[in-house]
Amino acid sequence: MAEGLTWNISDADHMTAREIYGEVLTQIGAQRPDIVALTADLAGSTKIGTFQKRFPERFFNVGIQEANMFSMASGMAAVGLTPVVSTFAVFTSLRAAEQVRTDIDYQNRNVKIIATHGGTSFGQAGTTHHCTEDIAILRSFANMTVIVPADGYETGKAVAAAIERPGPVYIRIGRGFEPPVHTSMDFDFTIGEAIEMHEGTDLTVIACGVTVLQALEAARFLKKNAGLSVRVINMHTIKPIDEQAVLKAVTDTRRIITVEDHNVSGGLGTAVADVIAASGKGCAFKKVGIPDRYAIVGYPDDLLAYYGMDANGLIETINELMRRDFEEDEDWEDEA
Repeated sequence: MAEGLTWNISDADHMTAREIYGEVLTQIGAQRPDIVALTADLAGSTKIGTFQKRFPERFFNVGIQEANMFSMASGMAAVGLTPVVSTFAVFTSLRAAEQVRTDIDYQNRNVKIIATHGGTSFGQAGTTHHCTEDIAILRSFANMTVIVPADGYETGKAVAAAIERPGPVYIRIGRGFEPPVHTSMDFDFTIGEAIEMHEGTDLTVIACGVTVLQALEAARFLKKNAGLSVRVINMHTIKPIDEQAVLKAVTDTRRIITVEDHNVSGGLGTAVADVIAASGKGCAFKKVGIPDRYAIVGYPDDLLAYYGMDANGLIETINELMRRDFEEDEDWEDEA
């Protein structure tokens, strides 16, 4: 169980998110003999190989057969095991989408998927290895929980929470070299509950994954240099999304920016927009992410800057949205 974790990650600044989740999974596995691990020839790249070294009899490398791997995991879950499957995000959401949907989600099987190299985190490997559609795809599958941790610390918390949550869970992380947002494991993490990382009353930035740190840096810069009060919300769970955190931000700040290392169609921004539209409340709103095209090839930091997802790009977008008008005197209390 999550409460039983004893692993000290004080050196997490020197570890990747993949290494952290491998260690956490291995510790949980020592307490939970029902946990088995599967990968498709990527034990080293995804770091699920840490589990393999400790529990070789509970580890299955299926070779380059992603579709079969997810079907196997479904069968294992059907007999009471708790399979944890790890491969690249692009293989999970595209190559094996049918098996994830039909064999796991449709059956509501207790399978945990840890997808690495999400977004443009493997940017220099080429567009075929980018995964900028997975949030949109996986959140559209019934029964699926979708989590996008901000850093390695949060990944460890997410893995522990996912193991305890019944049903299929998709955890999306990057390549693993992203800098930490949190300074320790001393924070609360609950699936479906966003974390407010920075207080603010002028505008809210809702971010997930690697963009949380960028949003924080932008908020701190603007507070110090422009006197702007920017709220930053870490929306680590995309599904089920924290509707109350979104609506509170709309009421308090009336200006919302979403930012994600993902296509602007169907991901975090769309999920937030759905909540706002259903509420009937108006606000100035902007989605930041990969536009409706395939990302160019380049190093991840350069791609974040190119698409305006880094701190500098967000500062420009925040200043732009601050100049946009909305109806200050709108009285939502009169609405039936």
